[in-house]
Amino acid sequence: MAEPAPLPPRVAATLNALLTAEDPVSGALRAQVPYTHVGGGCGCGCATVDLAVDREAVPPASTRGDGLAADAWYAGPDDAGVMVFTEGGYLSLLEIYSVSSEPITTWPEPRFSRRG
Repeated sequence: MAEPAPLPPRVAATLNALLTAEDPVSGALRAQVPYTHVGGGCGCGCATVDLAVDREAVPPASTRGDGLAADAWYAGPDDAGVMVFTEGGYLSLLEIYSVSSEPITTWPEPRFSRRG
């Protein structure tokens, strides 16, 4: 089995920008970012990545509310959004999507116009 790939800088920056809420769960998820790797990608060609956290290096965040942890719309491109998901208290997926028919294949600067 191949070693997981390190997080690209824009993926790490996006996670850190999304997980800014001042609550224990967001803080625990932010603490996982340095121990998170790319575990896979989306088959459609978009920049979405599966996330794999070194579970021996960092404890889980609360599993209460597993699923969508944070979301936002990008300031540019203006038709794109991003969502971060958790499973078992660990970061599991960073999804980028577009309302246009073209997938977004690279991570934009993590500047958001609206927080969810």
